[in-house]
Amino acid sequence: MSDRQVILLVDDEPDQCDLHQATLERAGHTVRATTSPKLALNMLDDVAVVITDLQMEEMSGLALCERVHAAAPDVAVIVLTGIGSIDSAVAALRAGAYDFLLKPVDPKLLLVAVSRSLERHQLRREVAVLRSTATLQGTAGLLGESPPMKKVHELIARIASSAASVLIHGETGTGKELVARAIHDQSPRAAGPFVAINCAAVPPTLLETELFGHAKGSFTDAKVSRQGLFVQASGGTLFLDEIGEMPVEMQAKLLRALQERTVRPVGANIEVPFDSRILSATNKDLEGAVAEGRFRQDLYYRVNVVTIELPALHERGRDILVLAERFLRNAAERNGRPPPTVPSNVAERLLSYTWPGNVRELENCIERAVSLARFDALTIDDLPERVRNYRAETFVVAADDPSEILPLEELERRYIARVVRLLNGNKSRAAQLLGLDRRTLHRRLERSAEAAKTRDAT
Repeated sequence: MSDRQVILLVDDEPDQCDLHQATLERAGHTVRATTSPKLALNMLDDVAVVITDLQMEEMSGLALCERVHAAAPDVAVIVLTGIGSIDSAVAALRAGAYDFLLKPVDPKLLLVAVSRSLERHQLRREVAVLRSTATLQGTAGLLGESPPMKKVHELIARIASSAASVLIHGETGTGKELVARAIHDQSPRAAGPFVAINCAAVPPTLLETELFGHAKGSFTDAKVSRQGLFVQASGGTLFLDEIGEMPVEMQAKLLRALQERTVRPVGANIEVPFDSRILSATNKDLEGAVAEGRFRQDLYYRVNVVTIELPALHERGRDILVLAERFLRNAAERNGRPPPTVPSNVAERLLSYTWPGNVRELENCIERAVSLARFDALTIDDLPERVRNYRAETFVVAADDPSEILPLEELERRYIARVVRLLNGNKSRAAQLLGLDRRTLHRRLERSAEAAKTRDAT
């Protein structure tokens, strides 16, 4: 597939062809021109945009538009029409045309329409490429080739073979457990068990029993002895998700287990050895929690030998479309139907939304869209309302309308998020430019994510 973006002009009036060709070539575009609509159909190789007159003797612009759309759906068609042919222009749009311009054509409007059409063509090509490559597995399902994800893949490959404890940090829904599974699957322990527990989901009174096990008769319902997860994961990996939510009193017992490599089941008098690698994850700022006395510093250093920072979905650019394609195929298979296509306008909406719920929210969005889809291609109406109606945030510093004035906290939130996006998710660099330490930046980003979820829920 060529990367050239050729513009094909079709008009049976040679003077009009020459005029528009000169306008476009002065702007730096590569242009082909013909006065024959039939010949134009054999000139579509490497063409990104077709500009055609509507009224032509050999073949109407409407018929040409239909033929181009059938032969090369990713090619954008711009129709040129007189004022008296508006109904025909609308029919051309229904036939697949991307835009139409009234004659005599304003050169500036022509260049703007061509620019939009080229962007649309490039996006459709990228969607097609992503569709063809999305069958390739990323690291344990961690699809994506954006710079932040390449760093994650590289770090996983480097540390998988070691025995080092790893702390995976990222917002809720970014795929922290997938990273843990990827490390396990690439490690020498891959044949052993992968055991996961969400420390925030287990009541504090039961967490010790879950992790360390219990002896028979140690409490009312303990009719038999039970191994804890540390021992169950021996020979493999134990994943402690949301470790930042662990009660402080439990942290001391966890630290001792990690230091001694043994656990004492509840109600038992003996120490039981275990041989499992410990991976942890959190969406909290553990350094801040250490400073505030909510997380033990010695435990922090024990679980945080290596840190993997997972980017938020909005920092991953075109990865959004890669993931959307995978979720779309999975959802279509579950619904027993062929996967619908993703047209450029839907792809644009997916790329522009900020995804406060990250990958998990995207998967939910695609599942919903596939369930509601009535056609072979998704439409904007198939998307959730929050995605359909999302408008990119703008900054209102001096506003004449009181309704446009933003609270300082909201203005700060938007500015920090914008800086992080502009730096491709490089939070260290963002903190440096904003005059913040990394820990403070993490806290403010966490507050932003929580505020966004609250807004979506209301």
